[in-house]
Amino acid sequence: MAAQFGRRLRKGAATTAVAAVAVAALSASQAPGVNDHGRQTAADATPSPEASASRGSATGNSPYYTDLPPLKSPNPSPSTGPGPGGTGATEAGIPATVLDAYKKAETALREKKPGCNLPWQLLAAIGRVESGQARGGQVRADGTTIKPILGPQLDGNGFALIKDTDDGAYDGNSSYDQAVGPMQFIPSTWAWAGRDGNADGKKDPNNIYDAALAAGHYLCRNNWDLSQQGDLDRAILSYNNSRDYLNLVMRWLEYYRKGTHEVPDGTGTLPDNRSDDGAGASPTPTVPGTTTPAGSTPKPGPKPEKPGTPQKPGGGGTTTPKPPTTPPDTPSTPPPTTPPTPTDTVDHLEDAGTGKLTAMAGDAFDRRISTRAETEAGKAVAKVRVRFTIVGDTDTTFTGGESVATVATNSSGVAVAPALEAGEKTGAVTVRATVVGRALPGLDYKATVTERAADALVRTGDAALTCAPGGEFANRVEVKATYKGAVADGVAATATLIKSADDPTANVKGPYFKDADGKTVRTLTGLKTDAKGLLKLPELYADDTAGTFLLRITTTGGATLTVELTVAAAATSSPSPSAAPSA
Repeated sequence: MAAQFGRRLRKGAATTAVAAVAVAALSASQAPGVNDHGRQTAADATPSPEASASRGSATGNSPYYTDLPPLKSPNPSPSTGPGPGGTGATEAGIPATVLDAYKKAETALREKKPGCNLPWQLLAAIGRVESGQARGGQVRADGTTIKPILGPQLDGNGFALIKDTDDGAYDGNSSYDQAVGPMQFIPSTWAWAGRDGNADGKKDPNNIYDAALAAGHYLCRNNWDLSQQGDLDRAILSYNNSRDYLNLVMRWLEYYRKGTHEVPDGTGTLPDNRSDDGAGASPTPTVPGTTTPAGSTPKPGPKPEKPGTPQKPGGGGTTTPKPPTTPPDTPSTPPPTTPPTPTDTVDHLEDAGTGKLTAMAGDAFDRRISTRAETEAGKAVAKVRVRFTIVGDTDTTFTGGESVATVATNSSGVAVAPALEAGEKTGAVTVRATVVGRALPGLDYKATVTERAADALVRTGDAALTCAPGGEFANRVEVKATYKGAVADGVAATATLIKSADDPTANVKGPYFKDADGKTVRTLTGLKTDAKGLLKLPELYADDTAGTFLLRITTTGGATLTVELTVAAAATSSPSPSAAPSA
């Protein structure tokens, strides 16, 4: 399912303004410049124009906690004890299971995507503003939250409008999407970004190990290097498209970089303020199936006074109703209409001349998927985001190891996906193209991954292969496989001692191999060429039958090589006449 994008509509402008002032005050109170590790501090972190223009969102731009880190040093003192509602050093305490999940995610990303340079403190900063470190560590031993954590339903009422994309599978809401779990993924994003971080065979957005690993992969896509400020800005903004959000996450990131410590699960501090002015209301543990946004019930406003009712003392007499400024029969001015965006005009997707998609296992596909966005009349639409998703059980990926890529259409309405890299699993692969922000049918592309193959085999040496009856061949057979002149590595091969050039069945006499138990075998299967395309066969032995024999080696792809073996007794020399005894 395609992830949803859109501008975030926020309630409580007054709260946001206060938060912005607080951020500015905090910026002024902390020395700008570069810290002792050479990193740029948050006070100097100005988002690049490209970062500010980012429109992606893992959370659907849901509300988040706006509490700022304290000015007090996060390094804990021996007398400081953790506890809910604490300040200062207790703010740096992260519940044990949650902290473990962040660090394990960093380790996994260091192996999978070393160029990303993801620090676990970034996951901690996002986890703090999204769920208050999973509601103060209310998680079980396996990392699953004790109660589901759901954001308000994204019904367009003060928030983005994102209609249901998962039939309520993740959020229990079959009408609208809600952000789910410790890292607050919306269901449509989790559908492709979800990961199994605790190796239990499930991808659960309510599990901190799964959610932290998914967040790490999400932040590391697009070949971003998070040690570079520009890429770091882009990654954070792609999580929630808000400059206030970026500044807040950067503050917590720098705070956690200065020091943190582990506290018992369930004893972490709880945030108080949220970006939608619903203090502490969301994300809130919620029972799946509810559709009312947690904590989003509007507060009743003051009741209007009746005309002519006396005011309270000091009010200056009675209240006189004001005459209407517009006559009752005057037609109201219709609200201005918003012109449709390019995405709004897309009616369907068409193939843009992709062609046949076939590659051998481990190789890159020589063709790339091209998709054109069109209106109902068949006119191309530019500047539309098309998401390409590899679906099904396959290890084929796009370049960089991702299974999802989003590309904007060019002036011709065409989006070209990154190159596909075939995995080791052979068979059919489906790549689905969808329009981001529109509930339109996807366009499926079929690709095929074939077995590794070779079209040529040659011996690496030319020494004669001879042996005396009942003996062992002095030289082992080694061959090299190629495909179109290039090394053919990992190619399956079979070696058989055949009866004759015209009869490829296995011989019953002559040379033979030995299996692991030392028994005679004349056919070897399950062989594979190494990284250099080489295949070295085991030792060959001979029974008591003399003669010329044939060894045939075949590979996937049709390459065949027949090698001649000779079993003969050593020639005996007769004595010369001069060596005969004299009379």
